[in-house]
Amino acid sequence: MAKLHNESGLIFRVALPVPIDRLFDYLAPLDCHTAHPGARLEVPFGKHKKIGFLVDIVQHSEFPVDKLKPVLRVLDAPPLLSAPDLQLLHWASRYYHHPLGEVISTAFPVALRRHQSTSIEAEKRYELTDLGKSTDSGQLKRAPKQKATLEMFQAHSQALTAPELSQWDKYWRVAVQQLIAKRLLQAVSGGKPANSADSLNRQDDLPCNPPQQAAITAVCENLGQFGVYLLEGVTGSGKTEVYMQIIRSVLERGLQVLVLVPEITLTPQLEERFRQRFSVDIAVSHSKLTDNQRRDAWLQIQQGTSAILLGTRSALFTPLKNPGLIILDEEHDASFKQQEGFRFSARDVAVVRGKLLAIPVVLGSATPSLESLHNVDTRRYRRLHLPERAGQAIAPQLQLLDIRNKKMHEGLSEALIDEIKKTLAKNEQVLLFLNRRGFAPTLICHSCGWVARCLHCDANLVIHSHDKLLRCHHCGKEQRLPEQCPACKTGALTALGLGTERVENVLTELFAGKTIARLDRDSTQRKGSLEAYLERINQGHIDIILGTQMLAKGHHFPNVTLVAILDVDSGLFSIDFHASEKLAQMIVQVSGRAGRADKRGKVIMQTRRPEHPLLTTLINEGYSRFAETALAERQLAELPPFSYQALLRAQAADDDMPQSFLQAVLELAQGLNTGDTQMLGPVPAPMTRRAGVYRYQLLFQSGKRPALHRLLDELMPKIGQLKPGKKLRWSLDVDPVDLY
Repeated sequence: MAKLHNESGLIFRVALPVPIDRLFDYLAPLDCHTAHPGARLEVPFGKHKKIGFLVDIVQHSEFPVDKLKPVLRVLDAPPLLSAPDLQLLHWASRYYHHPLGEVISTAFPVALRRHQSTSIEAEKRYELTDLGKSTDSGQLKRAPKQKATLEMFQAHSQALTAPELSQWDKYWRVAVQQLIAKRLLQAVSGGKPANSADSLNRQDDLPCNPPQQAAITAVCENLGQFGVYLLEGVTGSGKTEVYMQIIRSVLERGLQVLVLVPEITLTPQLEERFRQRFSVDIAVSHSKLTDNQRRDAWLQIQQGTSAILLGTRSALFTPLKNPGLIILDEEHDASFKQQEGFRFSARDVAVVRGKLLAIPVVLGSATPSLESLHNVDTRRYRRLHLPERAGQAIAPQLQLLDIRNKKMHEGLSEALIDEIKKTLAKNEQVLLFLNRRGFAPTLICHSCGWVARCLHCDANLVIHSHDKLLRCHHCGKEQRLPEQCPACKTGALTALGLGTERVENVLTELFAGKTIARLDRDSTQRKGSLEAYLERINQGHIDIILGTQMLAKGHHFPNVTLVAILDVDSGLFSIDFHASEKLAQMIVQVSGRAGRADKRGKVIMQTRRPEHPLLTTLINEGYSRFAETALAERQLAELPPFSYQALLRAQAADDDMPQSFLQAVLELAQGLNTGDTQMLGPVPAPMTRRAGVYRYQLLFQSGKRPALHRLLDELMPKIGQLKPGKKLRWSLDVDPVDLY
């Protein structure tokens, strides 16, 4: 039998993707000289084989050598992760108190967590032949699609990829094959170097106003060194153009750029703008792509064949062969915080990554998070301000509409209906925002008061009238919509409250003949449906757009001149101290969809609390003044960013088990605490029962970040030894963005 390991005595220290916070020692294999930290390994683990990650090579183990198993295979030579990549992952593991093996696993796409190869098939490109360069396109006048395709190629100096051609016309393939048959085009394999184009720009830079130019200059003068820049610009101020011009400067140096966006829905439009602007290879990574597509994007950046990576939170840890710049767009967005498993903040880890790589980090937002504004105040970040809309666009007029004692038509006041009619009469578009999908959030019996509740959650079932279903938006359970009250068998069932379905119905009645598009998670489930809606909106085929949170950011609707927030009051009252910040950001982001071209926009907020200070401050003094006030309140209350938090959550099918577990943790923590950290709880989560399990939480808070982490460093290994902890699910969330 062949020997699996050599006689060198070397020990491989391996991180495995298991929920155990330790490394595992293995005997080095025969080909150990080819292995370096950052490589994937195949190792035996129990009765199975696992893919692990080489972290260190040592000469001694605390375990007897004859008890160690040998590494079965080294999968990567050279390693896929560099020393700075591993340094970042070690930091993230320590800061978020999460097992290193699971943290490193997060850095890899799913396909590379398995045995898959790291070779990527060379992408086909299409270019003109010598005959194609000299052919007059007029010869193809009887084949207009071929004529247009040939002219498009003749207008470009370099070969084009399939994604680039799809941006031009999604039905390009037939015409290209016909031109290949006529020897006017040819397919070529192999990639060009990431930044090899004669001209990096396909389109010229747009003219910039002085604040935009100042922001571009500030970052470009400091390329090659670490700095964090908060690009705060009102919606429509041209932040994307600032990004583009900074990116061009980075590409000219032969370096790569990582661009992160919070939502998948924002990726296709930004990708299109980048492909129209830059002639370099652009990789895209988000959860709607296949495993192989995400693997290829990861490898193209890691190997340096792509110059730009555009992705969501999960793309953060992708290795960059030639790092030059990191950009986070909409940096305030809660989607940048992972809410399960390894609970990291992409924004905060990106800043640490920029520091380790000595490159700039640009955080962009019209409504910066209070944490980032505090970092500006303490001079950790540099603020770059874009106070005015780019071009001829004028800031929209904001108006509170008092609906107390007013007649309402399924959530629409008569004053708002009149405004919608006036806007449509001018052939302009209307956007209505309601962050609640379904028909109505509550079904109640008018006779006995019975309410449709989820059997598995402390929540009401939501009516989905179109599907004739009651659905829980927390656990996903569904049941048929009853025709009579299950309790009294006689009472009339009544829908209480508003959802997008219900508003869509009344809009159809009030505005017969107008085209209405409802954009929410229910209406955009089919692949490509959201993109199709957005295309129809921008072509002017939709009159009224009704939607939820997915409409609040990033989208550019030039002909939308009226935006209405139908129920602004629903966000005014919450037990979570983050709620007012999130509401203010939502209002400003939704308002930013109005009047983005040369037409003045109007934003109407329906409210029964027109005197509420949050609303009046936003209307009269803007987001910056709101943020100043909110930060002062946070400081008085000693809440983040003036203190630091970690939330320990526990859940089980038994109501008593998570309480007793957290009580035991509390007693442990009290014995370790030096007095610098407060412990609040255990208390029930705001929704105590969800998906059939009971949820409780224990909050740690300290005015000193090192004190909090010292306590957690000592506490976490001891929690793992508690017997109740093995019978339930628990997790630690450092810097939680909500307390649910």
